[in-house]
Amino acid sequence: MSDALTARQTQILKAIIDEYIESAVAVGSENLEKKYNLGVSSATVRNEMVTLTKMGYLRQAHTSAGRMPTPKAMKFYINQLMEEKQMSLTDEVKTKEDVWDSRRDLDKLMEEATQALAERTGALSVSVLDDGRNWHAGLANVFENPEFSDLGICANVFSFIDEAGRMNDFFLTKFSWQSPVEVMFGEELGWPGVEPVGIAATHFSTMGHKGALGVIGPMRLRYQSLIPVLRYFGNLIEEVTR
Repeated sequence: MSDALTARQTQILKAIIDEYIESAVAVGSENLEKKYNLGVSSATVRNEMVTLTKMGYLRQAHTSAGRMPTPKAMKFYINQLMEEKQMSLTDEVKTKEDVWDSRRDLDKLMEEATQALAERTGALSVSVLDDGRNWHAGLANVFENPEFSDLGICANVFSFIDEAGRMNDFFLTKFSWQSPVEVMFGEELGWPGVEPVGIAATHFSTMGHKGALGVIGPMRLRYQSLIPVLRYFGNLIEEVTR
């Protein structure tokens, strides 16, 4: 089956992903048709959802007839469908002020930047340098998401953060860095117990080091605002240390 989507399938897929990001639950055809005014019957939406499932963009939840997006769908959404929400000038100035006094002390700068990223995104933030140093902030933020009500998932994520070598290797070598901000999902990593997880990261060079700064959360992270924030943080670290 061809991966090319029709305009109607694209519209339905975007509506499903938007709804899933907001609700964190599998999306049904009737509620989707009513809420998003798709202009077709719920039966037609349902048929298209079946097709999208066969194409690998959706999967059926175990406990309901609703569908959830796959990593393939999320990548398509991020690359082609979503509209980025840029940081306001006020937020940019505030973030720069948060790290400015630490610009000559790389350890302190990374600590402040990681903390500021957690506060700005409401997510678990991490940063690494190529000499093995790493930082994290916002551990409590993961519990705001129903996906992390599974303590096994939390344990696997926290274990990853505690293993400095594993975390540094992941952020500095697993991403292709062909774009300023990249996204990976637990299902792509092949790690047991982190399938619902999404990771977005940016890279930078500063004071003779290469590094990365990212966030870890559910697959349905709010990428519209997260990606511009990460891009800004990566550029900011390079700017203030010149």
